[in-house]
Amino acid sequence: MSESKHVVCPHCAGVNRVPVDRLGAGGKCGRCKQPLFEGRPLEVGGQAFQAQLTRSDLPLLVDFWAPWCGPCRMMAPAFAQAAAQLEPRVRLLKVNTEAEQSLGARFNIRSIPTMALFAGGRELDRVSGAMDARGIVAWVTQHL
Repeated sequence: MSESKHVVCPHCAGVNRVPVDRLGAGGKCGRCKQPLFEGRPLEVGGQAFQAQLTRSDLPLLVDFWAPWCGPCRMMAPAFAQAAAQLEPRVRLLKVNTEAEQSLGARFNIRSIPTMALFAGGRELDRVSGAMDARGIVAWVTQHL
């Protein structure tokens, strides 16, 4: 029997068990039938963030950002490019710290953009400042 991972659906937050050797095949949620991976970052609020953090076996790369932040807006396309390269090995999330101030406070976000890498429900590392896609992918790869 092959090893499997729990993957939280980005649409309905249902938990799906996916064989590791089939992660790259895409797959659909067993509950809502939507794609489990779309190769782009997910914009999440508090509940969706918590579900991804605590119920998924995938590492998470979280971009803490705000709409008024110029460097955040500059980095957004690079973060999207990184998502296309890193999924399905890593789930990329975007948290708007303006709308989700409690998450910003919970993770002690003092400057934006800040990217935090999580695995197994705990933070592995973080970096502040805008990066290009190649830098994002290299930083994540170095820490996993």
